[in-house]
Amino acid sequence: MRLCAAVAVSALSFALVTGCSGESSDSSSAAKGKSPEKALSAAELKKLVVTGDELPGFDVGPVKQAKAKRITTDNADCRPLTRVLSGLPPADAQASTDQLATEKAKKRPSGKPTSLEDLDENKFEGELQKSLDRDVTTVTLASYDGGGAEQALKAVSAAVKACAGGFVGEQAGTKVKFTKVTEEKAAGGGDGSVAFAAFSETDGDVAPVYGEVDRHGSTLSGYFTVNLGSMMAKKAYAVTPAVVKAQEARLT
Repeated sequence: MRLCAAVAVSALSFALVTGCSGESSDSSSAAKGKSPEKALSAAELKKLVVTGDELPGFDVGPVKQAKAKRITTDNADCRPLTRVLSGLPPADAQASTDQLATEKAKKRPSGKPTSLEDLDENKFEGELQKSLDRDVTTVTLASYDGGGAEQALKAVSAAVKACAGGFVGEQAGTKVKFTKVTEEKAAGGGDGSVAFAAFSETDGDVAPVYGEVDRHGSTLSGYFTVNLGSMMAKKAYAVTPAVVKAQEARLT
């Protein structure tokens, strides 16, 4: 019970990380002169970010900034990863916006309600795991002038390789130890994509979180997915493919 609770609490800290960017940002006016590719404005990105209309089975809405706690690191090579895992663009962008897609609770067979007092420890853990078994994905759109989007994506790819052996981050004053980073198969495509898993360790228990960044011209779409139930059950999961596909369709 304690182990599962520890995993859930540790994982929950990542769930609350999402969307540190808060309100959409727009600094495109700072760019001077002509560029091969022009960044979209925050207003234009808001029109392109995925909505609930494209994602049946998900609750889609704004990120609650009040609970967001960004992950930071002193390792410069790994900062693109901690930014993605904080619901931020991998590199500062001319404009950005974000959205949160939460998988709706899975329907359970109807039956007589059971009191928590009637559940033994194993059954309690099982019921808790099932209730938390749903993907929570932050979607971040960011736009860049010139070759900025391509360079930001390259920085993520380089970070996955440079930080494969793990690194130490910090969240809300608490050290976060990542034991390893692995390259994963991307759900999206476009002009390039990078997907990864970062494994954090708490009291000897290791749990993964997943990120992906895809490029469509001057715009990057970033995804950060956490599934507390899968973490507790030590079950494999990934960046939610349905969310990536729905967002990709709006960018093409």
